[in-house]
Amino acid sequence: MHPWHDVAVGEESPFFVNAIIEIPKGSKVKYELDKMSGLIKMDRILFSSVHYPANYGFIPQSYCEDNDPLDILVLGQEAAVPLCIMRAKPIGVMKMLDQGEADDKIISVHADDPEYTQINSINDLPPHRIKEIRRFLRITRHWRTKSSRWKSSLTARKLIESSKRHWLSTRTPALNKSRLISTQHQNPDVTVHPSFIMRRVSEKKLTGVWI
Repeated sequence: MHPWHDVAVGEESPFFVNAIIEIPKGSKVKYELDKMSGLIKMDRILFSSVHYPANYGFIPQSYCEDNDPLDILVLGQEAAVPLCIMRAKPIGVMKMLDQGEADDKIISVHADDPEYTQINSINDLPPHRIKEIRRFLRITRHWRTKSSRWKSSLTARKLIESSKRHWLSTRTPALNKSRLISTQHQNPDVTVHPSFIMRRVSEKKLTGVWI
């Protein structure tokens, strides 16, 4: 099972979504999904003297302009472990540009954390928490962003729905029911699809692997 493609976004989407956690709250280590294996790899230690203010990960079965799943921050009392599935309630989005490309971050709260269940919008958060998240996203070298702005929970839900449609549109008919297929192919030249790699294993047989 691949966490990006085989875990459902959730039946209550876009009001509640599943979030696959890559980086625990409070960590200085940047973990990220290895797209080929579906495992978590350590990318680096953060250069700045900061830590992640929330559990950080992605929404499964989503696809964005940067060729990655949609990013999500999940606010809550406790840190989650990498590859944990958390039920999250989107409350807003930080619209960001990274080197000219959209790199939006869904802001959410842990739907099963009693301290956060009454929070429904960015405006429900303490002002300092909003400043903390904004500053973290701006100074962390990973994003190298030039602009950012808060948007509402409605915008967040629309973005989630759009990313789900984009993910579905990247799938070929042959891959609609399976992440991994084998097929006969006479042409040794392979067209690389945006959401998977065709690996040549023989002159006539190819294996399609989701990334």
